[in-house]
Amino acid sequence: MLDIDLDATDIRILSELQRDGSLTNVELASRVNLSPSPCLARVKQLEKMGVISRKVTLLDARRLGLKVVVFISISLDKQRRETLDEFERRVGALPQVMECYLMSGDADYLLRVVVPDVEALERLIIDQITRIPGVSNIRSSFALKQVLYSTALPLG
Repeated sequence: MLDIDLDATDIRILSELQRDGSLTNVELASRVNLSPSPCLARVKQLEKMGVISRKVTLLDARRLGLKVVVFISISLDKQRRETLDEFERRVGALPQVMECYLMSGDADYLLRVVVPDVEALERLIIDQITRIPGVSNIRSSFALKQVLYSTALPLG
C-alpha cells in the first residue's frame, strides 16, 4: 500500500499529527509511547523523507465569510501541453481556487472554489476564468451542504 517503509510507530505519529498538528513533541511522544528524543528524530526523518510535507492551520471558511463552495468543470479548446500549462499557471494564481484537478472524461479540469457570495463567483468566472486562453466551456455546481471534510489521509 505505501511507497515507503513505515512501521507501526511511524503510522501512529502520522495519525496523531494529522489529528492535531500543533502537538508539542512531548505531547506527541506521550501519545505514541516514545520518549521525546526518539519521537523528534522520527518526525524529523518523516519530514526529510517528504512524508510530512508541511504544517498548516486550518481556518473556518464560513466564519471568514466564505460561505459559497462551488465545483467548476472547465473544458479547454485544445489539450496541448502549452495550453494546459498556461491554464494551470493562471488558475494557480487565483486565491479563490482551493483545488484544481486535471480530469479524464467530459471536462478537462475540476476546480473547487470558495467565495463569499454568488456575485463574487460571477466576477471570478467573468473577469478571471473566461479570460484564460483556451477556456471553451464552464459548468458550475453549487455545494448545498458539506457532508464530510477531512484532511487526514487513510494510513491503513
